[in-house]
Amino acid sequence: MLSANEILLKHKLRVTSVRKDVIQVFLESGCALSSSDIESRLVNPDRITLYRTLKSFEDKGIIHKAMDGTLIQKYALCDAECDEHHHHDEHVHFRCQVCEHTFCVEGVKVPKIQLPEGFIIEQRDMVISGTCQSCIRNTESLQ
Repeated sequence: MLSANEILLKHKLRVTSVRKDVIQVFLESGCALSSSDIESRLVNPDRITLYRTLKSFEDKGIIHKAMDGTLIQKYALCDAECDEHHHHDEHVHFRCQVCEHTFCVEGVKVPKIQLPEGFIIEQRDMVISGTCQSCIRNTESLQ
């Protein structure tokens, strides 16, 4: 796994403390995060700077939107192959009904769908819900 500095340099972004801190939050989380999740994990966050940072990260292929069936926009780190020209993150997202975290399921791709003539696909998302490994382990340890 690349460090925050390496990710920023790879995507030709200036290394700043805010950018490094935001990437570090993603690296440590292990799941998709909303802007308020990220904000709550930063010291003295500036909301405008955070939104601009998230936007530039998405534009550069560092993060992607993690659709999970809720009305809260979440983001997750992109695959190492993503860049500003193309995101390669058409994978399934898993939403845990217990802890409410959303995870990228990297090895499971969203199936290609052939729509009837007259329809254009602009985005393909698939959300699976259930119980994550951590919640299963916690439930088993309580028994």
